[in-house]
Amino acid sequence: MAQLLKSPTEKVLATEPMLTLTDAIAIIVGIVIGAGIFETPALVAANSGSSSIVILTWLMGGIISLIGALCYAELATTYPHVGGNYEYLKRAFGQNIAFLFAWARMTVIQTGSIALLAFVFGDYASQLLSFGSFSTSIYAVIAIVLLTSFNILGVRQGKQIQNWLTVITLLGLVTIIVLGLLFAAPTQPAQPTVASSNWGSAMLFVLLSYGGWNEAAYISAEIQHPRRNIARSLLWSIGIITALYLLINVAYLRGLGVSGMAQSSAIAADLMRQALGEPGAVLMSVLIAITALGSLNASIFTGARANYAFSQDVPLFSFLGRWRTRSRTPMTGFLVQGAITLLLILLGTFTRNGFEAMVNYTAPVFWLFFLLSGISLLILRIREPDRLRPFRVPFYPATPLVFCAVCGYLLYSSLVYTGISAVAGVIVVALGVPFLYWSRSIRS
Repeated sequence: MAQLLKSPTEKVLATEPMLTLTDAIAIIVGIVIGAGIFETPALVAANSGSSSIVILTWLMGGIISLIGALCYAELATTYPHVGGNYEYLKRAFGQNIAFLFAWARMTVIQTGSIALLAFVFGDYASQLLSFGSFSTSIYAVIAIVLLTSFNILGVRQGKQIQNWLTVITLLGLVTIIVLGLLFAAPTQPAQPTVASSNWGSAMLFVLLSYGGWNEAAYISAEIQHPRRNIARSLLWSIGIITALYLLINVAYLRGLGVSGMAQSSAIAADLMRQALGEPGAVLMSVLIAITALGSLNASIFTGARANYAFSQDVPLFSFLGRWRTRSRTPMTGFLVQGAITLLLILLGTFTRNGFEAMVNYTAPVFWLFFLLSGISLLILRIREPDRLRPFRVPFYPATPLVFCAVCGYLLYSSLVYTGISAVAGVIVVALGVPFLYWSRSIRS
């Protein structure tokens, strides 16, 4: 127990909190709000029966995200570690589950997220210049190849560039909300024309847009006055995000209607076309394409480095740790990540809508490990009752139990209501089992 309490990482995080409440709110909002919000409302509408269900689903997404963020805040402050989920799962379930999580992150979760961001870029770039029926995929491949190459060469984004991209994203959201509510007169009937409601599938797309708070919870150990400010930062940030998401969907519903949203391939551009004509659609497409590139570049950058960390723990994957000396970048990690992502682009191209295919591909795996992370909170509370916990999730054990129930339902929905892409994701994770036993034989 003493050893667990005295790791260097924990000492630094516990004794040097640098983030104010305002800093924490800004970071969480910046992480969560990304390019996905310009794509997912169309898919949510396609799986909803009415405008009221659309709004209710987005509201429920905010509530569920807050519950999950509170659970992660306890894990992050109790076990501050750069491995995040990997560390929690290893402590609660052992090295085997942690290995499969790392494998899943490398082959499904992170690469799938990179691919879906590439599809967002492709959808909006195609509004500017189309190359035909495969235009979105062509743009996605070009973006992956170029950004991966730049990162291998050591050309990476600076902090200020990423901050400006966050500002551009928020500017795009506010622009859509204001112009959509003020100038986009509805051209479609208010009555829903969507054939049926599939709430479980709609919630998958909503929670994708809220995704990122699990990463943001890792900063909770660096927040000043954690007992007071962790809960406040989570409440304020998720409250702000929820309000923005509700307002943008009200604007979409007013300008396009449920059926117009459901049929759109670039919903923000279509709404701006409705409000300001073709110049508005072009401006919004440029804005969102830039935002998607920023999110894509950041995901490529962090993903390869996570693979590098994985290679340090698992000798079988030590090749991922090879660095390019001149640029000081994990070259092999970038190449492997890029190759997997290009395969996923191919999968998304020939199954269904590329963005939706990548959501389906990642969703079952994502929610499986989210469920296990929620269970790990319960296990570690029982196993280590005397452990110092700077932040305790309120209303324990009801809060983590509700979170686990939601994760279980979404895991079920992601398997039942999705197609071949979801099956592919599960198969890829299952392929990690032979590598697990191979790795264990090498260690022994």
